[in-house]
Amino acid sequence: MDLFGDLRRMNKRQLYYQVLNFAMIVSSALMIWKGLIVVTGSESPIVVVLSGSMEPAFHRGDLLFLTNFHDDPIRAGNGNIKFLTKGDNNEVDDRGLYKEGQNWLEKKDVVGRARGFLPYVGMVTIIMNDYPKFKYALLAVMGAYVLLKRES
Repeated sequence: MDLFGDLRRMNKRQLYYQVLNFAMIVSSALMIWKGLIVVTGSESPIVVVLSGSMEPAFHRGDLLFLTNFHDDPIRAGNGNIKFLTKGDNNEVDDRGLYKEGQNWLEKKDVVGRARGFLPYVGMVTIIMNDYPKFKYALLAVMGAYVLLKRES
């Protein structure tokens, strides 16, 4: 497969078309992400479980769907609630993950509440983080495919 030969054989109009096609794919993905943020009220509407700390409820690699609606109460106590988190599978609390000097969380610190999940779908993300060369190779192949694929 001669990638650069394919690029040289394209006329400028075809190359511009392919670059614009690639830009539209990227911008569409970003618009979908921003739309999910608006609909769910969460800065991170879809997250991957990166460790085994939430087992047995969620496992490493599970894809979680989060919402964070302002009127969704945290059901503990009254008034200004401060709370401490701890993974079900951890021996100690999560204070080591908080900002320096922060001992408690408040509602403003909550990213979201899990509303659903897909088991192990996020393993692709974990593999790409654990093996960055694989991630860059995969991105290069996908980018080359989009740029070099010709419409019939």
